[in-house]
Amino acid sequence: MINFNDSEFLINPYPELAKLRAFGKPVWHEETQMFLAANYDDANATLRNKSLGRIFKAKEPEAEWSTFNWLHADSILDSEPPKHTRLRSLVSKAFNKNIIESQRVVINRIVDDLIGEIRAKSDTWDLIADFAEPLPVKVIVAMLGFPEEEEYLLRPWSQAIVKMYEVNPSPEAQAAAKQAAAEFADYVQKLADERKLKPGSDLISDLVRVEEQGEKLNAHELVATCVLLLNAGHEASVNGFGNGMVALLEREEQFQILRNNPDQVAATAVEEFLRFDAPLHLFERTATADTEIGGVEIHKGQKIAALLGSANRDGKHFKEADLMDITRDPNPHIGFGAGIHFCLGGPLARLEMGIALPKLVKAFPNMQIASEPIRRPTFVLRGYEKVAISS
Repeated sequence: MINFNDSEFLINPYPELAKLRAFGKPVWHEETQMFLAANYDDANATLRNKSLGRIFKAKEPEAEWSTFNWLHADSILDSEPPKHTRLRSLVSKAFNKNIIESQRVVINRIVDDLIGEIRAKSDTWDLIADFAEPLPVKVIVAMLGFPEEEEYLLRPWSQAIVKMYEVNPSPEAQAAAKQAAAEFADYVQKLADERKLKPGSDLISDLVRVEEQGEKLNAHELVATCVLLLNAGHEASVNGFGNGMVALLEREEQFQILRNNPDQVAATAVEEFLRFDAPLHLFERTATADTEIGGVEIHKGQKIAALLGSANRDGKHFKEADLMDITRDPNPHIGFGAGIHFCLGGPLARLEMGIALPKLVKAFPNMQIASEPIRRPTFVLRGYEKVAISS
């Protein structure tokens, strides 16, 4: 059975995930005490089944985990209806497709600035540190109205918190998450207090205004929403873009297709990035009543995980599923999840990647991977730490 901490598995989980899919139904995983839904139909059903909830279990002791706990308990991600319905309705007033689309000019400017900075460097640069990582952070910083000179604080806080989503996080990771949650929440609360007194045109001000109308976000919900928007608004983009670019550059014939028609192929290429090597691989659910997934009974209180990256390699739904095809259409992947917990940052990540990809390819048509990329030692949030590029 799968060892989620095995170094070889973390580098390339797909052969083992294929073995899981061969069972044809969810499989019990003793180490994590949950079922694993590896094929597309079961993973999709897991995400959409109303008897399976995203139930946050507070970490103990409460005194040590207090801030971390409410950042999750009061967020959209870890809530179920009716609370989830109320929160999503309120947040959508300030963070919706029109607001996201309005960021197109800002995203274009940030992408151009980053490409300009890369040109000023030597011929070798880091795809993650110089491009994929700063792009979504700068975008969400601009949207939330964070001070630009303090954006360096945000990515470390986010990374420390999301490491808790991995299987069996280390004591060091747990300590870092507690500290990051406390510092991040305190930082956002101060900004929210300032915007109440002097509102602007930023997303935090919009969320504050929502809070002061008939329906309200309470103080914890407001802060939890801002933290989630940063995490969801950039983790998917960083990892989706990094994973996809590495796979693309390792396949010259695919890169040539994009290089020949970057503007025309970018949209389908982005979707294939998200399918082929998904940025999120595991999404956990808990049965709130006895239910059935793929012919397997999940008893109330038991957990089941949708394995998104595995589902996206299911040959029953994707022709030649283990091959990258940046012209693939249709492409019904579930890289951003499905159902009521569809990734809040997914539309923003799509917009960022759709703008960034053709610009980057046109700026550096001869780019190549300069040395072996370094993977993050994580499974749930799958990505790279460093990808050296020669241009």
